[in-house]
Parts: sequence; C-alpha cells; structure tokens
Amino acid sequence: MKALIFAAGLGTRLRPLTDTMPKALVPVAGVPMLERVLCKLRDAGFGPIVVNVHHFASQIENFLASKDFGVQVSISHEVREPLETGGGIRHAAPLLASPEGRFLVHNVDILSDLDMRWFLEQDDPSTLATLLLIDAPADRYLLFDEQMRLVGWTNVRTGEVKSPYLPDFDPANYRRYSFCGIHVVSDAVFEKMASWPEKFSIIDFYLQQCAAGTIRGIVAPDLHLIDIGSPEKLAEANARWR
Repeated sequence: MKALIFAAGLGTRLRPLTDTMPKALVPVAGVPMLERVLCKLRDAGFGPIVVNVHHFASQIENFLASKDFGVQVSISHEVREPLETGGGIRHAAPLLASPEGRFLVHNVDILSDLDMRWFLEQDDPSTLATLLLIDAPADRYLLFDEQMRLVGWTNVRTGEVKSPYLPDFDPANYRRYSFCGIHVVSDAVFEKMASWPEKFSIIDFYLQQCAAGTIRGIVAPDLHLIDIGSPEKLAEANARWR
C-alpha cells in the first residue's frame, strides 16, 4: 500500500530549531523524524512512499536523495504555501492513486510504537477512512457512536461543536477520542474533494462526509505515542527513543 508522510508544515511551535530547518528533519535521539517515520512504514511493507514538502523543501529533497531507504520515495511539492491536511492529500493524488484504492497517511511529527501491520488489519475497505485514535486528555476530540462511526467534533474548553447532525446533537451522548494523525484513506476522497478550496483541513472534510457513516475509528490498545509539537514533547521523545 502507498503512504503519504505529511512533512510540509512550518513547525512554528519548535522554533528556533525550525528557523533553519524543516520540522521533518529535526532529530530525535540523533535521527530525523522523517527518517524514523519513513523507515517504520518501509519495514511494515508500505511503499511507494510520498512525502509532501514546503518549508525548507530543498533540505528535505537533499536528505531523501542522500540515502537509499530501500523503498521508492516521491515528492509532492506545495510551492506557494502549505495546503493543510486535506489540501495536501488532494494535491498528492496523482502520486497516491493505485489499484488497491487505499493509502496510508502519517504525520511526520508522530512517533509511536504502533504495529502498523495491526492497524492495517483493522481497516475496513468499504469505509472512506479509518482513523487511529487514542483515549487521552485533550481540549479537542472527535466524537464516535457505539459502532465507532465518526459523528462530530468538540472543543471541551470552548464548548464549540461541529457535526452534520446539529442542532439536535449532544456531544455527551458519544464517545470522545483524540485523533493521532495516522489514517487509512480511500481513493474515493479525491472525487468528493473536487469542490473544496485548494487549502483545507482533512478533519473538516471528514466531518462533512461522516453523515454517510463511512468514517470509522480504531483505538490501539496500550499505544505509546508522542506528538512532537513543542520543545517539551521533543525532549520527551529524545528520552524515550535514545
């Protein structure tokens, strides 16, 4: 199965490191995040692998060209600006299409002990997407019904709610989980994204589409995961993967 690694972000929360390098090349215990994720996917049998780039794009291209990763790697260039998660997926469509009809998406700043083969086994090919979830404290959650179908989103700090079932939608009636930035996606999204703007969030897209009941979540038991979105989380990752 093909895979897309999101590596186009500006990494503003990791400044000043990202003033001179892309977030994807920030090292964790001496190994760039991108290399860790790419090798994890390769070892699980994913390939070819697509990497989207924008911020210090040439550094990422040079890094990928400098090593033989044992898997075909292609670049999806987001030249004018990062296209966010939804726009990034659609922009990479020519590189992601395959006879399998599905592909994996993985954020470059997510490091975990997830068994990628296990996650792929949980995927239902009849769905539009299967999202990896974690049961952890957060401000923002995706909401799921008893069958683990996506039904909405909420920010518990502000009280904001998004769902196609508004106004008669009560978040308290549903299970809430944090999205891990790892998902298996159907090629069918490309046609459904046709009317969306160039730049958009995949979560907003999923929330629009979830009324059809074809976006499901999977909770990985005993998952250890670090979202490296701050210097504190980078220090935690360095300690865990040293």
